[in-house]
Amino acid sequence: MNANLTQLPLTDPAQILRYRDRQYAAELLAAAIVHLDLFSWLKDNSGVHTDALRAHFDFAERPADVLLTLCRANGLIVTQEDQHSLTQLAKEFLCGDSAWNLRPYYKPIQNSQITQDFLTVLRTGKPANWQAKDDASDWHTSMLDEDFARGFTELMNCRGLAFGQKLAAALEPQLASKKRLLDVGGGSGIYASTLLAAQPQMTGAVLEQSPVDAIAREEIAQHGLTDRLEVLTADMFEGDWPACDVLLLSNLLHDWDFPEVRTLCAKAAAVLESGGLLIIHEAFIHDDKTGPLPVAEYSALLMNICQGKCYTPAEYGAVLAELNFEVGDYHDTIADRGFMTAVLRPV
Repeated sequence: MNANLTQLPLTDPAQILRYRDRQYAAELLAAAIVHLDLFSWLKDNSGVHTDALRAHFDFAERPADVLLTLCRANGLIVTQEDQHSLTQLAKEFLCGDSAWNLRPYYKPIQNSQITQDFLTVLRTGKPANWQAKDDASDWHTSMLDEDFARGFTELMNCRGLAFGQKLAAALEPQLASKKRLLDVGGGSGIYASTLLAAQPQMTGAVLEQSPVDAIAREEIAQHGLTDRLEVLTADMFEGDWPACDVLLLSNLLHDWDFPEVRTLCAKAAAVLESGGLLIIHEAFIHDDKTGPLPVAEYSALLMNICQGKCYTPAEYGAVLAELNFEVGDYHDTIADRGFMTAVLRPV
């Protein structure tokens, strides 16, 4: 019944997924290289502080962070104490006064819709129109449409099986004594399903809004877990969540800007039992924001289509520590993803 949930893949699909995850990164660089001439300006303003750079280009905080992280991950800038300078690579190939300037190589995509969208996102901090919609809806609004929600949930579900299996295997020692899981914004329920398949003593709930809730019930039924895993229909930002001793935030926080991330973490702290386990499963940026390159590229996609980006373990950890969590370490799983845990301390 649950064999397909517990049999782990023997290989890592990272490279297959990277082609999809990096699809917007070239356009973000094109915006910086061709439209903004960012690297020529940085050559003339070596050591510029982030605040001054943002003020000069009128960048919002979130997209500026994504762009600078992408530049560091590609070896184009170095950052010390929030001050930025060019590498030799960028000086030779991305500056207007260089004989080897490759700016013309990016001109063919300078007027693409994605490149133009990035110019807007950089200055407003708001997501561009979601690629599959024509009615100016961003991804979050689009998910309220049943056809769109079903297609997007299926897209995420196809990778979620392997991701969830690896996550369940890595968490096995920490979940052995747990009883009740809450998977917030759990999509199809694939992550909750894989965790429960590996831990037969646990029951759980997936909290999702309509129309994704109905999709989750269908998927859970196919895995034969209806008697152990329920679906609760709710807006995760509204009302209280049910109590639990394990709370999963999988591929969720990266959809949101930092105020919303803080809100969701606070709601988790409010419903977890003392000693309860919080799991954040994501694609993570290194704490020094120098990479990894595939995640920095994926963050460019997120910056364009939703309100978030990829965060660092330290960024999450700072919020969790304030909320009375004992923060654990980060661990890799599969396909440039990983997880970190935190345990709620007794009050």
